[in-house]
Amino acid sequence: MHERVKSQRVGTKNILHTSNMSQEAVNGVPCRGKVLTLDTMNPNVKRVEYAVRGPIVQRAVQIEKELREGAKKPFTEVIKANIGDAHAMGQKPVTFLRQVLALCSYPELLEDNKFPEDAKKRARRILGACGGQSIGAYSASQGIECVRQDVARYIEKRDGGIPSNPDNIYLSTGASDAIVTMLKLLVCGEGRGRTGVMISIPQYPLYSAALADLGAVQINYYLDEDKCWSLDIKELRRAVTEARQHCNPRVLCIINPGNPTGQVQSRQCIEDVIRFAKEEHLFLMADEVYQDNVYAEGCAFHSFKKVLFEMGPEYSSTVEMASFHSTSKCYMGECGFRGGYMEVINLDPEVKAQLIKLVSVRLCPPVPGQALLDLVVNPPQPDEPSHTTFMKERTAVLAALAEKARLTEQVFNTVPGITCNPVQGAMYTFPRITLPQKAIDKAKAGQVPDMFYCMRLLEEEGICLVPGSGFGQREGTFHFRMTILPPTEKLKIVLQKIRDFHQRFTQEFS
Repeated sequence: MHERVKSQRVGTKNILHTSNMSQEAVNGVPCRGKVLTLDTMNPNVKRVEYAVRGPIVQRAVQIEKELREGAKKPFTEVIKANIGDAHAMGQKPVTFLRQVLALCSYPELLEDNKFPEDAKKRARRILGACGGQSIGAYSASQGIECVRQDVARYIEKRDGGIPSNPDNIYLSTGASDAIVTMLKLLVCGEGRGRTGVMISIPQYPLYSAALADLGAVQINYYLDEDKCWSLDIKELRRAVTEARQHCNPRVLCIINPGNPTGQVQSRQCIEDVIRFAKEEHLFLMADEVYQDNVYAEGCAFHSFKKVLFEMGPEYSSTVEMASFHSTSKCYMGECGFRGGYMEVINLDPEVKAQLIKLVSVRLCPPVPGQALLDLVVNPPQPDEPSHTTFMKERTAVLAALAEKARLTEQVFNTVPGITCNPVQGAMYTFPRITLPQKAIDKAKAGQVPDMFYCMRLLEEEGICLVPGSGFGQREGTFHFRMTILPPTEKLKIVLQKIRDFHQRFTQEFS
């Protein structure tokens, strides 16, 4: 609020008190309150929460600043294991991807003999598809045509020859942009007719944040922690039946491999989900950004589209679906380039026209991100000079992640009070932690118990994790999400620090 202003007229005792500035004046000039305040802003925005970059991360940034200014802490650095940011954690960029991007960014390098011919060939093709042969030019709103064609060919190859139409491909600013765009199309209605969107709990907070922003109804279905975070169709039925009492369920969101839980769905589970979506007349959204990140023996990635079409025309010609992929995860880890795509299946042609209009409003996805995506879906081939190095780097990244997934599970399961499911895929572990009642009681005075736990861990050990409450969890259970991305030696230190802290924390509050 503005400070109270007192204006005293000469020769009188008439004092003007202006605690309500919108009605009063200062020196004869009308003085109004701000147009935009917490009371007058969009209420949906106030309901948005995004735990991955929430209060604990903000405190981690403050601690980093304190360390730089010479503050004494029990640690010398903050290790941010809160987010799947591969390069920030020390992963090296894949050579071929960066060579082509360098050539696209500075075409004069095409004359440099240090760059292999296949990298130059890709760069010339991408530049040739850009306005003025520059990645600084806008592209078509749906994305560069030749990149969409390459994405379609990639999907066809991945799915064993099932056709993919470039007209159904929409390039995006990471997968997140495409997910929010589809939700915008899907959300409508008022009251009991308001769109309900089914999301897994635990969930990636993008979904709950987007639904809050759009004013949609969030419908929670719980993954089964006791069965390695598996998805149970009975739980889907319970959730949709209960939701129909207060909203109109229209959308089912699936993350496979899972974030934050790291599970990989079986083919049978995917078939069951597709049948359920058809029976309940739900639009299916398949978030598949971790499709190359599968580590556990006996697990394999099955795309929802492939399974849908192999189930036959009864399903492949009727079930409406959008699937998503990104350059940010897998072996690439190129989060900052914001490259991604969405493929839509069985979308009403009139709705597709509306989708084109909607993506046109933001002009186009970042063109460097589109160029990067093209290299991901069209990597060096066996007869090209960059193939050997590319495959060596790709294999090394995925093998290291698989080893770190096993290491994380093994170490956590040796700690009394921590239970960790196998990290079958993706980049995270979501262990369950047992907290003493005294710690729970103390936390409830100011914050949720697992936030209290994670904040103490940050202050005492310099390790930044995200409390499970930021992703959703069953009542009475507590978790945290930790990425497995740190280099192996640093990961071992992180795991040991968490182990020591948990034992110390438990002892303190027992």
